Amino acid sequence: MTRVIEPQPKILEIALYQGGQSKIAGMDNTIKLSSNENPFGTPDSAKTAFSKASHQLHRYPNTDHSALRQAIGDVHGLNPQQIICGVGSDEIITFLCQAYAGVGDEVIHTEHGFAMYRISTLAAGATPICVPERERVVDVDAILSACTDKTKLVFVANPANPTGTMIGQREVSRLADGLPPQAILVLDGAYAEYVEAFDGGAALIETRDNVVMTRTFSKMYGLGGTRIGWGYGPQEIIDTLNRVRGPFNLSEPQLAAAEAAVKDRDWVEKCREDNTRLRAWLAEALMEHGVPSDTSCANFILARFIDDAEAESCDEFLKSNGILVRRVAGYGLPNCLRITVGDEASCRRVAHVIGQFLEQSR
Repeated sequence: MTRVIEPQPKILEIALYQGGQSKIAGMDNTIKLSSNENPFGTPDSAKTAFSKASHQLHRYPNTDHSALRQAIGDVHGLNPQQIICGVGSDEIITFLCQAYAGVGDEVIHTEHGFAMYRISTLAAGATPICVPERERVVDVDAILSACTDKTKLVFVANPANPTGTMIGQREVSRLADGLPPQAILVLDGAYAEYVEAFDGGAALIETRDNVVMTRTFSKMYGLGGTRIGWGYGPQEIIDTLNRVRGPFNLSEPQLAAAEAAVKDRDWVEKCREDNTRLRAWLAEALMEHGVPSDTSCANFILARFIDDAEAESCDEFLKSNGILVRRVAGYGLPNCLRITVGDEASCRRVAHVIGQFLEQSR
């Protein structure tokens, strides 16, 4: 008997995800500015909670994440019953596609949007629809024009990755109100904490039944290694997502670390202030070398070079000097390099090395 074992349709259209490089062969003390990690690490409060929870590894974790949901609700002024927690915000994105999109449905994302939108859409059997941006900024009119009676989800990162740009609340509201009745607007707020007094879209959810917000502990809270995120939305949608969520999707150390981190508001304020200051310095330093970038609202900048070749050559030169940044050709930005805002020494180093490269090449 000849076996013909094949995956579900559209699975083979998914390219394997390529994470940011973390090491350079033959080099020690690499400066890693490729994955938008918090250069100041994890707050001590979260480390202590994680360590304490490790004494209970033989116990199954709490299935409803009630303590963490309550902590998130207290900090952000949200109803804990409308919060869901997952393995990074990526898992919330997966839940949304699994629950609301399938064969014959369409899911919209923008041309420079986060790769997981397309991946999760294809995994669910739905069709991803890529909509153009306007000068690396989400174009609400283009999204609304792309909507059809097949549109089930619209993903918008705000601030966006890898561009760092964002749109204002008026435009987000216009988008939510203009969607067809069967569609959900998903606001990806992975970098929301880097914007002062920004709620990531929570206020919109209070007055609409078609908006969901996702957030993560990987960036500001320095918990990328624990993989934990959360979502907030209308009760009916959150209840639906919980039907597909695995009962033990998060471990007790994950939950404990995230709960401690979200309560550590001093840490958040310090990291936001340092990021804002160093981001402005790095953008200005690169501009002085003739490398522009859009105003970033996140913890990275998108450096634009003359062409693809210059961006690639600069990346190789940085590697030869022990510095890792992120090429973003896969996001439709081949002439750009995404550079995480590191600590002060890292920012000064990467700006200096890029200056050296340009002196030699231009």
